[in-house]
Amino acid sequence: MSTPAPVTRQHFNAARLRAYTWNQLKLEVTSLDEGRGKAAAAGAVTALLEELVVLEQYWAYPGIVRVRQLRALAAAGQWHALHVAVDQIVRALVSGAFRNDPLRTIADPVGPEEEEGDTTERHRQNYFEVLVVDEIDDAEEEALKGRVRKCRDAADPFTYDVIVARTAQDALIALLFNHNIQSVVVKYGVSFPSPNARGFLRPFLRAFDALDLSTVSKSDMGPALGDIVREFRPEVDRYYVTDTPVPDLHDSTIRNFRRIFYRAEDVQELHLTILRGIQERFEAPFFTALTEYSKKPMGVFHAMPISRGNSVFKSRWIQDFGEFYGRNLFLAETSATTGGLDSLLQPTGPLKKAQELAARAFGAQHTFFATNGTSSSNKIVVQALVEPGDVVLIDRDCHKSHHYGMVLSGAYPVYLHSYPLPKYSMYGAVPLEHIREKLLSLRAGGRLDRVKMLLLTNCTFDGVVYNVERVMEQVLALKPDMVFLWDEAWFAFANFSHLMRQRTAMHVAAKLRRKYDSEAYKKEYAAHIAGLKRGEEPRLPDPAKVRIRVYATQSTHKTLSSMRQGSMIQVWDEDFRRKSEASFHEAYMTHTSTSANYQILGSLDVGRRQAVFEGHELVEKAIELGMMLRRTIREHEKLKKWFDIITIGELIPKAHRESGIEGYYSREKGWLDIERAWAEDEFALDPTKINLYTGKTGIDGDTFKNKYLMDKYAIQVNKTSRNSVLFMTNIGTTRGSLAYLTKVLLEIAADLEQRNAGMSPPEKRLHLGAIRSLVEEVPPLPDFGRFHDSFVAVPGVPGGDLRAAYFLAYDERRCAHLKLQDCLEAMRQGRELVSASFVIPYPPGFPVLVPGQVIEREIIDFLIAIDVKEIHGFRPELGLRVFTDEALGRQRTGTAIGGMRSATPTPRKKAK
Repeated sequence: MSTPAPVTRQHFNAARLRAYTWNQLKLEVTSLDEGRGKAAAAGAVTALLEELVVLEQYWAYPGIVRVRQLRALAAAGQWHALHVAVDQIVRALVSGAFRNDPLRTIADPVGPEEEEGDTTERHRQNYFEVLVVDEIDDAEEEALKGRVRKCRDAADPFTYDVIVARTAQDALIALLFNHNIQSVVVKYGVSFPSPNARGFLRPFLRAFDALDLSTVSKSDMGPALGDIVREFRPEVDRYYVTDTPVPDLHDSTIRNFRRIFYRAEDVQELHLTILRGIQERFEAPFFTALTEYSKKPMGVFHAMPISRGNSVFKSRWIQDFGEFYGRNLFLAETSATTGGLDSLLQPTGPLKKAQELAARAFGAQHTFFATNGTSSSNKIVVQALVEPGDVVLIDRDCHKSHHYGMVLSGAYPVYLHSYPLPKYSMYGAVPLEHIREKLLSLRAGGRLDRVKMLLLTNCTFDGVVYNVERVMEQVLALKPDMVFLWDEAWFAFANFSHLMRQRTAMHVAAKLRRKYDSEAYKKEYAAHIAGLKRGEEPRLPDPAKVRIRVYATQSTHKTLSSMRQGSMIQVWDEDFRRKSEASFHEAYMTHTSTSANYQILGSLDVGRRQAVFEGHELVEKAIELGMMLRRTIREHEKLKKWFDIITIGELIPKAHRESGIEGYYSREKGWLDIERAWAEDEFALDPTKINLYTGKTGIDGDTFKNKYLMDKYAIQVNKTSRNSVLFMTNIGTTRGSLAYLTKVLLEIAADLEQRNAGMSPPEKRLHLGAIRSLVEEVPPLPDFGRFHDSFVAVPGVPGGDLRAAYFLAYDERRCAHLKLQDCLEAMRQGRELVSASFVIPYPPGFPVLVPGQVIEREIIDFLIAIDVKEIHGFRPELGLRVFTDEALGRQRTGTAIGGMRSATPTPRKKAK
């Protein structure tokens, strides 16, 4: 697509523009019907209808035919009829009533009204839309829709309507705008450009700016479109209609389309194939098996007295328990793995099929369900892939489960440093150059061959997102067999956003494999190597050596529909069968319960179903609500006096923002080019994570969360820092929730006004001191310093023996406690203190000390300065747990204490 001059974007997406346009039209026709402002209103109606003629080409209802009928009513001055028609269309759009009967004749300009209490079969049919891409005229379009209608049957499990796009560009616009599209039928020989790509729609089409199809011929446009749709909306079923003989079809065409039809074939076969494709995605095999099992009469001579509810509903004392959860929960509770059910540890039936469907949905080669959270999923992956003595590059700020995974596996962690954000007592993410520096240092020390894994959190708690493709490509350039573990605990939903998917692990893994297999890349690599200067390191991997081995762990329950602790492990590893399958299953057995919770498994299954049908729509709405919250707080006069939103420019340093974008919205320019930031920048910001800065109130984040938001207004928030709270929008967030939060913040702002107005001079001084403490007197943010010499894997080379330090602390004779002030005094006397435990303040929620780490003054200053109630591994009345000097001396010389020695074997020396 060409890139015309920028147009101000006042609506975040086309769906919001469409809703706004219909609502404005309703207001204007109401004025005309009531006899107010006829001249101005009539002109406004004409302009709005002209916009809707363009917009409604991409939706089946009300569609362009109905808009033309409305335009005819306006031209005839039939204001009352127009008012009635627009009012009912708007109500049908808001309520979704049009989905109840999509085949209602288009001759009716009014459209369907919502019929309350109607329980007929058609209301239980799930509705979707089919996009047909073909160069046909209006008469041919109507004939096509007529043939489709004749194929319909009231007994069909699904109902759909058809949209026709006459160019490939119109097809892409429809897929971007219309969330109802679930199937695409591409006809042979369509052109690309659309006149609608210019003008008022232009700001909403930036996602396609990088596409250049100007050199693609009409005969090749269909296959090219199939390739783009696979990348852009992978959940949508794709079909191709052509006259090309089967032997002449390209492999990519066969791969990109679910089925290929020929023009002479009857539309009935296409109709049945479309319904079959929807049915296959709709299946939730384990949830269905569980519901069927619960309906069977059952005699229970097994574990679980609550199975069938027998111990609950017959009780005189716990019937409230049964009444609260309802009978179905207990009917579906069982220890059985037969009778139509399955075993999570060795699935062969509905659970196996459910995991295969999840793999397809998330773009993985394999998916594994987990019922004890991503903490266990993380340890499964680390234990499966990492052997004792292997080196793992790991983000120091990652979840504690990864650090414990290092202990379990016996790996030598090399801790990576995220860039600090001291003003907000936060950390960002790990710069790519820092990762490469560590790899080069390990290579210089002869340890690159022992490097096994790079472990990073994407996205971070505060919403910082890596450029996954850039990281993997440049790391593979130095270490072509690197295994990547991306902790996507807060990012499972991203796969269902065209914007965010490009920074997910599974998407990038598949993309890079296709790229490195291409002849074009081999030429690019050769030119890259030839152009390197003396001493310059490559930034592209050798296609002859590179292996794509990528794992992602996802807390499905955090961002998609699943019960608490529902998690998935996604695998895209071309060496999985050859190298990792056996060890993976052993690790999976180690950490997975033999009594897996069936309700969690069922929720993972239906959560996947929802994501493939509604994910594109729901994630877009979650993003939009996050943007609206940002805009409201930054624009509202009363709110911005007391609060602020921490912007992209404040969370991501300029050096890591090649796009130069400081924020997602400005009053002058509207919504800025978020697509460009996500395509170009080293780090992007997840728009569903909204950090509210509370420093100007004089109230720390933890107090604001508990005393103000939770205790007084029952508002839950994600996390806090010393002077901020993190709000998060998700697929369950509603516009009503956003309105309530805005109301609460306004009430808090009013309370703060009243509080400050009544302050005495001493109270004012205390208040200013509290603000100064939160805004100016920020505590230092310590980085990981080093492991003590007793626990260094190889002197002078990054990497420490965390496992040895962890188990050394099992004997209390080796440890002592020192209070924080005593630690400072000991340091002044020249004593080197070494932590004997993990110390994890909440917030920020990651270890500031790990076993074997030398305790530096900055860490003590940080622990003294932070004002949090919860620090795991630290008891204020005792102090920090440290190793005794005797224990460190004996550990260094390898002498046992109490009959125990280091738990980690001596690392293998590199072969000469």
